[in-house]
Amino acid sequence: MKILLIYPLYPDSFWSFKHALRFISKKAAVPPLGLITVSTMLPIHWQKKLVDLNVSDLDSKDIIWADYVFISAMYIQKESVNKIISECLKLGTKIVAGGPLFTQEYKNYPQIDHFVLNEAEITLPMFLCDLARKKPERVYKTDKFANLSHTPIPDYGLLQMKKYVFMSIQVSRGCPFSCDFCEITSLLGHKVRMKDTSQIIHELDELYRLNWRGPVSIVDDNFIGNKNQIKTSLLPSMNEWMKNHKHPFVFNIQSSINLADDKELMSQMVDTGFTSTFIGIETPDETTLRTCNKVQNKNRNLLKSVKEIQNTGLQVSGGFIVGFDSDTPGVFQRQIDFIQKSGIVSAMVGLLNAPKNTLLYKRLEQEKRITVECTGNNTDSSINFIPKMDYNELLEGYRKIINNIYATKPYYRRVRQMFLNYNRIYKKQKRINLSLIAAFLKSMYVIGIIDRGRIEFWKLLLWTLFKRPGLFSDAITFAVYGYHFRTIYGLRQNRINV
Repeated sequence: MKILLIYPLYPDSFWSFKHALRFISKKAAVPPLGLITVSTMLPIHWQKKLVDLNVSDLDSKDIIWADYVFISAMYIQKESVNKIISECLKLGTKIVAGGPLFTQEYKNYPQIDHFVLNEAEITLPMFLCDLARKKPERVYKTDKFANLSHTPIPDYGLLQMKKYVFMSIQVSRGCPFSCDFCEITSLLGHKVRMKDTSQIIHELDELYRLNWRGPVSIVDDNFIGNKNQIKTSLLPSMNEWMKNHKHPFVFNIQSSINLADDKELMSQMVDTGFTSTFIGIETPDETTLRTCNKVQNKNRNLLKSVKEIQNTGLQVSGGFIVGFDSDTPGVFQRQIDFIQKSGIVSAMVGLLNAPKNTLLYKRLEQEKRITVECTGNNTDSSINFIPKMDYNELLEGYRKIINNIYATKPYYRRVRQMFLNYNRIYKKQKRINLSLIAAFLKSMYVIGIIDRGRIEFWKLLLWTLFKRPGLFSDAITFAVYGYHFRTIYGLRQNRINV
């Protein structure tokens, strides 16, 4: 068999970092980990090609070459998915689809030949077995969850690695919490299933063998879901591996806020080379946290927890939501104040949406408040249900938050706040290379000379040189991030080609 694996294009969004990537001549932030893992599960003698539309164009010759096109996608990639399907239909190549989008919406794609849904460790062998008998069914799905000890090392060799900022690994699936707006547990379950520590070490070996050096994103929805195994097995082994290999990587994660409660764990992480975490803060309103079942955030000083994590040596980015039924007009200023005081530079603020199969969706559907399917892009000002608050008031309040945290002055003020909160302990994550030098020079010209916010940019650099000189490269990085955020939110009137 000849298999073409296609990863659809991400639209320009908060997490695309499209306008920041140009400064370092990269095409995409992270690779399609799901597809390259599926590639390793296919028969070894099959021929395989990968086209990630975020880093390269799709050639019709590749589609004609293939016996099957495999697609994996998320909601936000729908537009690109439709274009891929159209091209495959035109050229007569069969399609096999999987991933979160199709697992939840496969009935909306009658033109696709086969669906391999849920977790591929279970459903892909079923499809391959039937395919070998020349009797493949159209839909393969399961309500069981995979044993991750059977998950192979991803096929990193398929990637054009130099075009990505991060490489990715997965340690676990599932989340112990039950936030009503989150679809993770409906897709991956409450029980946290982890790979064996030896599997993770082998994946690090493979990345090292392929000469990757630099950032590695651990894509788990909650890295600390099984703290005991993380602390007693995984981190000690990763720490030893990193020391033996002279610290070639740095790691970022997603975690719940209760990370702040375990100083020993945070210390282990920082010593191993973990440098940042994304945390779902959602809202500082205690009533809302209770009604959406965000139990891990309740009854705590969220601002203090964020600062404790920063002070331990981990930078914090965060997710915030407005549009809950219990939100009042005062929530918008409260969100602004919290974000500014926390020093969370990358603050992803979105309107609440209800993805399919979440508890929120089921409740709103019963109340006949669902209007459309969500886009999967929670920073595009879209909402897929009728909110309790007046819609225009909600949208105006949302825009107020964006304008007050990503306009030039408050943004750079927040960067300085983060530097005051942050205590860098891990010293080995910065490696000077040509791409960083190029980014520095581009930022001097684009942000420091042409951009309308140039005065605040220079003020940040001067402040950093005098107050926190060890964070100068971080100041450049956050300035570039700010340029991206102002661009996607339309806060820059003069667009500049980098």
